Formats: sequence, structure tokens, C-alpha cells
Amino acid sequence: MKPRYDMVVIGGGSAGLTASGISASLGAKTAMIEAAKLGGDCTWYGCVPSKTLIKTAKVAQTMNTASKYGFKDTPPKFNFSDIIERVHAIREEIYEEADAPHHFEKLGIDVIHGRASFIDNHSIQIEGGERSGETITSRYFLIATGSSPVVPSIEGLQDVPFLTNETIFDLEKLPEHLIVVGAGPIGMEMAQSFRRFGSRVTIIDFMDSILIRDNKELTSLLQKTLSCEGIEFKLNNVVKKVDSHNGTVTLYLEDKGSQTSTTIDGDALLLSVGRKPNVNGLNLDAADIDTNRSGIIVNDRGKTSVKNIYACGDVTGDFQFTHMSEHTAKIAVSNALLKLPMKIDTKHVPWCTYTDPELAHVGATESELQQQGTSYATYKLPYSKIDRALTDREATGWIKVYAKKWNGRILGVDILGAHAGDMLGEWVLALKNKISLRQMADTIHPYPTYGLGNRRAADQWYVRKQSVTMVKWIQRIYGYRGPLPDLSDPERIV
Repeated sequence: MKPRYDMVVIGGGSAGLTASGISASLGAKTAMIEAAKLGGDCTWYGCVPSKTLIKTAKVAQTMNTASKYGFKDTPPKFNFSDIIERVHAIREEIYEEADAPHHFEKLGIDVIHGRASFIDNHSIQIEGGERSGETITSRYFLIATGSSPVVPSIEGLQDVPFLTNETIFDLEKLPEHLIVVGAGPIGMEMAQSFRRFGSRVTIIDFMDSILIRDNKELTSLLQKTLSCEGIEFKLNNVVKKVDSHNGTVTLYLEDKGSQTSTTIDGDALLLSVGRKPNVNGLNLDAADIDTNRSGIIVNDRGKTSVKNIYACGDVTGDFQFTHMSEHTAKIAVSNALLKLPMKIDTKHVPWCTYTDPELAHVGATESELQQQGTSYATYKLPYSKIDRALTDREATGWIKVYAKKWNGRILGVDILGAHAGDMLGEWVLALKNKISLRQMADTIHPYPTYGLGNRRAADQWYVRKQSVTMVKWIQRIYGYRGPLPDLSDPERIV
């Protein structure tokens, strides 16, 4: 019996929406199954609401520090419920403009509300919704069910009210003291936002530094900046137990170094300690789909252990970013339907944490290069040398580029500073297309922009090439008579 569909996409988040759209555009009869609203974590609990809140907090901070722009500091007056209402309104706006079912139905996609459960590798059953109990068959399946926040095993947690990224945007009252467990991207972004609204904020993490995937020098500077804003850090601490009484949440901590015990009280607790793949209820065993602790196992083309079933996005456990969900969706559906030999690009994965200043990265990290024994040089430019950053009073930060000394081939980039995420795009393009520092330095950038900082960082490759011997030869050939430059500082900036 011929399958009803050519492609069935399970999940309607960033990965599922992208895969469904591509599938339909290639002429495949496509269905997309989603248990909740289309848009997934990004639209409802992640990128959209968090960046909306971050922007609002930035406005509050600008008012609080207006004196640096020549105005009097003006502490903002607001109702927190109005701020959350705005977050909800923007979520709905983006949903209606881009994610609502009718946009995909116009493409010929059959949008089905419900949960999918595998019967075998060519059929699933729908559970819930108007088509509950229906069996659907397809030539290919693509699993894009995303991930959910991890709830750690802590004594007493089951009896304590806590927040995750899925519930924090439903707060109606601003916490007096927000305790954040987890110094990763979500925890850091929310901590700064709530601090700027006026909450006391404490961040707890069992590691001895924040944002452990990022450059230690830059994360240390970011932590110092956030501390100056009033955020308290309790790093290298383990949460041993929690309890609550009359609206107060108490955490019992143990310092990993000194083994000393302390307690901390707050009225709101945010857990931000990682993500887990959404695989429960899919009945993957019925289709013989292999998994591990990270999620569904796929190869570099997005194929699972079953030849006609693919997976992409957070459910595979790798690179849990919206942009990577879209990328892996494109690779998976193209391989499934067109048999194109496209591979997931794991060498040029960018990421950014949207604190203020932002922290962004692409390519090899400095620690990876050191561990691999790779020969490289570091080319640095402080934000204080970017004129636009000075005019905007955004001079905190650095651009750090790791590249081959002899030819300027770029290996990796870290940026801490205003608009770091936007600035990173040029480095991603350069890295992927093997554009060297010389080529970037020779490219005209508009002035005054933050992007000019990228070119000035690339200029450092030329600066390092300069030597006293070379200058002496230039003087001898052309008869120049100026004093020899002092080139003793390896990090000199021209």
C-alpha cells in the first residue's frame, strides 16, 4: 500500500517549520505534526520572549545611567505586569506573522494538532487533537521535537515552586530576590534583565566560572561587569537541598573548595542547568531508532539508524541553537528527499549570549587550539579603539581572533562587546569561505561602525608583520629619515 505522505515532520518548532517548508517547496506531499502551538521553544519560551525582555531591561538601564549621555539619571517607573504583557504581545505578533498554521497550509502542508507515536518505520499514530487515533503513513519521517529544561535532582525540589525558561515569562510580579541556578546563557541573560528591573539577583553554579564554553578572559570581564551592576555570584557551589516557607525559598549550599555550608533565601528560583531531548511518547523502539543520553543519534547527514527516518534540531542533542536547528533541518530534508550529499557543518557553528555586553564565538576556541597543539597567533582589539563604541559609551569588550601567523588563515573568533552577535556574522562568512585576515584588512568598512572593529582587528595581522629590519630596508631604499618605531609590544595597535 502506497504511503499517504512523502514526508511527515514531527514537531513544529524552528527545525520542524524549516523542514516542512523546504519539503513542500520540493514538491513532496508533506504533513507537520505539533502537540502545542507552532513556533516551538524559540517563539514561546526562548529567543523571542527573552530578547524582548532583554531589550526592555536595556531601556531601563539606559534611563538609570542617563548621565553618561548628558542627561540626569531617571529611574524608570513601570508595572512589571505591563512588561510581561508586552512580551506576550510580541510573541503573538511573531506567531501570527510567521508561525501560524495558515502560513504553512498555503504551501500545501497538512498541519496536524496532536502527538505522534511510531507504530513502525513507515507509520505513526496521532494522539490528541481532532485526528486522535488516526494512523498516518509516510515514505520519510523527520523528527524535530526539540528539547525541554532539565530539572535537577535536588533534595526537596519537588515541594518547592521554581521557574524555568518555560514559566518565567508568565511572572506577574517582579521578584524581590531572584536566585538563578546555572550560569549558562539563559541564566545569565535572565539574571541581568531582572537585576536591571530592580530585583536582587544571585547566580549559583557548581563550576568556578560562568559560560564555560566561552573564552575565560572574556567571561571574567563579563562577570566583573555584571558584578558592577549588582549581581551576586556564588560559583563553585553545589545546591544540596531546597525548601520553602511562607513564600521564601531557601537553598542550602556547599562550597566545593572549602567544604563550608551556607544558606541563601529568595522569593523566586530559576533553574537553568541544561536541556533534555523531547523523546518521551514517540515510541522510538517501535521503529528501531537508536538514542543515547543526548538524544536521537544521527549521522552527519541527519539520518537516524533507520534509513527513511531523519532527525534534526535540539532532539539530537547537538548545538542547541535556533540557527543550527534551521541548518540541520535543511541538511536532513535535502538528504532525505533529494539524496544530495550535504553534510551538517560543525566547524563553523556560531553562538552568542545576549547579555550586555554580548559574548559571541565561532570556530575553534583558544583552549581547543592549545589542547590540539595548533600553532596560532592571537590578534586582539579592545572596544576602546572602536570610535563608534566610544560615541555610544559602549567601550567595554574585546575582539579576539586566532589565526595562522604566516598567512592569516582564521581559526576562531571571540567577541565581547556591544552588537557582538551582529559583528560575528562577518567572521562566520570569512571562516567558512577561507577569507584571510589580509583580505579582511584590505576590505573597506564604513566608518563609524562597530563592524569597522572587525577590520581593525584584522589589521593587527599587518602590524605583527612589521619589523625593525623591514623598516630599515624601506628607509635605505627610499631615503626616509624618520626614527625607527618601537615594535617591542606584541599587542601594539596602530
